[in-house]
Amino acid sequence: MENNRYVIIFILVLTCTVAVLLTFIREATKDQAALNEDIFNKRSILSAIEVNLDKKVSEFSDEEVVNIFNDKFEQVVLDANGQVIEGVKAENIDMAKEKKKPEAERSLPLYIYRNGENVNYILSVRGNGLWDEIWGNIALGEDLNTVVGAAFDHKGETPGLGAEIKDNPTFSRNFQGKEILASDGDFVSILVKKGGAEPGNVHQVDGISGATITSNGVTDMLYNGIKSYQPYLETLRGKAQQGMLQQQ
Repeated sequence: MENNRYVIIFILVLTCTVAVLLTFIREATKDQAALNEDIFNKRSILSAIEVNLDKKVSEFSDEEVVNIFNDKFEQVVLDANGQVIEGVKAENIDMAKEKKKPEAERSLPLYIYRNGENVNYILSVRGNGLWDEIWGNIALGEDLNTVVGAAFDHKGETPGLGAEIKDNPTFSRNFQGKEILASDGDFVSILVKKGGAEPGNVHQVDGISGATITSNGVTDMLYNGIKSYQPYLETLRGKAQQGMLQQQ
């Protein structure tokens, strides 16, 4: 009985010591962890416009990533009606938390990349895959219709199947040149099509073989996510058309 008491005391002391050490380590590395997460998110956004960069995103140092954001990005936050929310930066919006809110109460991060005359609008989208949440960044060209690039990620999709939305660069590249608007200007989004996209269809990309649910999840995510930005994008399109008329 005496021996058992010593074992219990030892286990309690060891448990408390480990808990204190883990808490100390977590607090000591909290700032660095937050910085690493911030850089990771910025790289993901840059991946959507990699086609317009002078080298691959993976080749940029952390300092270069931060400098690009400081020099060439404008960050905007929108409400559900497409109105700009002043005093808030897009990078401070947590899409996982926003997804849990009613649609009317959500805030949307928008990143505007400017490099000379080149302008891209990067929209953040989030949805559900087979096992857990999926998310991505979709970059539109200056016409606010043509996709110039896309980058996707996931929390728990199956390696070799649903995880291909991140692991297979071909999947993201397939979105380049696709369009979110029909010829009459109506929003239609982009379909990830099982069996492959129809030749010449600018609103479809090839689905992932063996990952139908994840492919459908990406389709739903794109439609619902990009649609949320349409009130703001319609305002920009209206201003662009007005400017063209004035020039004529």
